[in-house]
Amino acid sequence: MRHDDRMGHVVLFHSVYGLRPAVLAAAERLRAAGHQVSTPDLYGVPAAETVEEGFALLEKIGQDVVLGRAAEAVAHLPPETLLAGFSMGAGVAGALLAERPATAGLLLLHGTGGSPAAVRPGLPLQLHLADPDPYDPPEEVDEWRTAMTAAGARLDVFRYPGVGHLYTDPDVPDHDVAAAEATWIRVLAFLDGR
Repeated sequence: MRHDDRMGHVVLFHSVYGLRPAVLAAAERLRAAGHQVSTPDLYGVPAAETVEEGFALLEKIGQDVVLGRAAEAVAHLPPETLLAGFSMGAGVAGALLAERPATAGLLLLHGTGGSPAAVRPGLPLQLHLADPDPYDPPEEVDEWRTAMTAAGARLDVFRYPGVGHLYTDPDVPDHDVAAAEATWIRVLAFLDGR
């Protein structure tokens, strides 16, 4: 990692499944590239085995509690910490953007996040999505992209045809080796400010 690299610290929020091995493995991959990475557990209970169980956990814990835990998790981190997340975690990262205007960037995996009202001009933002994605219809992604770009985000959107929603997670049926590897190459380039 370069000493002038503003994206040195990353907070990586998990998906609706909870804090799964795939999130921890992703964090290790980023650490191996020289980044400091935090992986907060927004549930405080073991991760779900299925997406249905994950949604049940989220409903039981509550979105407000999840967002509160996320805010607590970043409170002690540097203001320029990059916000990142998987699926639901992308939404969490985007929701924190308004409270953390100095963030170095927003990295969204498997889901959109963030409001144009929270975007500062030049904010680096990278999105990786299945194409099509059952949770993010193309027309909604296009509207979001237009709004975020109009607000001044430096936005790159990468779509991966024919893969499942959570394609970077090797422990779910959605996993796609080639798309996952392409994603991590692009993510590391983004974090290195290329």
